[in-house]
Amino acid sequence: MDPEARAVTYLSPPLPVNMGNWWFDIATLDHFWIRRRFEVLRCLADSVIRNSKHAAEIGCGNGLLQRDIEEHYGIAVTGFELNEAALQRNVSRVAPLYCYNIHQRDPGFRAHFDLLFLFDVLEHIEDESEFLQSVKFHLAQAGTLLINVPAHQSFYSDYDRAAGHVRRYSVNQLARVAEQNGLKARALTYWGLPLVPLLLLRKTMSLDRGNGKAGFEVKRPAVNGILSWLARCEPLPQRFLGTSVMAVLENRV
Repeated sequence: MDPEARAVTYLSPPLPVNMGNWWFDIATLDHFWIRRRFEVLRCLADSVIRNSKHAAEIGCGNGLLQRDIEEHYGIAVTGFELNEAALQRNVSRVAPLYCYNIHQRDPGFRAHFDLLFLFDVLEHIEDESEFLQSVKFHLAQAGTLLINVPAHQSFYSDYDRAAGHVRRYSVNQLARVAEQNGLKARALTYWGLPLVPLLLLRKTMSLDRGNGKAGFEVKRPAVNGILSWLARCEPLPQRFLGTSVMAVLENRV
């Protein structure tokens, strides 16, 4: 273990998850996609985040979103994760980290959080409704769930298989799944419209199912900078097309 790794509280034993650990090798704070995702989040839910008192991220991975929120908003986001390798690489600085299975439904977390993040997690889950009900256990009455998922099943590719994705979503599909589980969509947007040609190109690539690095890795800083600029060339919110869907969902208890 990295000697500088954050302390982790184990409420559940670590478990294998449907996601390749290679992702944590290449997903960094300055990666153009991570940067654009955070920009979209700020556009869609800035006031929600600023007004939060108790926030947590389910499936926090290596802590990129936690770190961004700490630095931009000064808010600590509790991290829940089952992948021990990801927890050991977590780059957040102040928030508590838990190895925790949300299906355990620890009584201490019942309706505790007024804000939950579920970023790029739901697409890995076979049973969406069971998972969202366990998410809701942790969400306060009238609390908010911020969610991001990959867009459009027609874009599903070898990269998705390598990344452990079960599906991709349309805005209508995500809104419908939310409604079925007592969550009301207050805001929805596609994002990543300028990146769609790259996604289509990725779909034509033959990737090793166990390693999708080639579908996400950017090796040159100049290329990363160009893609960061390109990714910003879209109006938000928009319902036309994108590589991802982001939503602000309200708990309807």
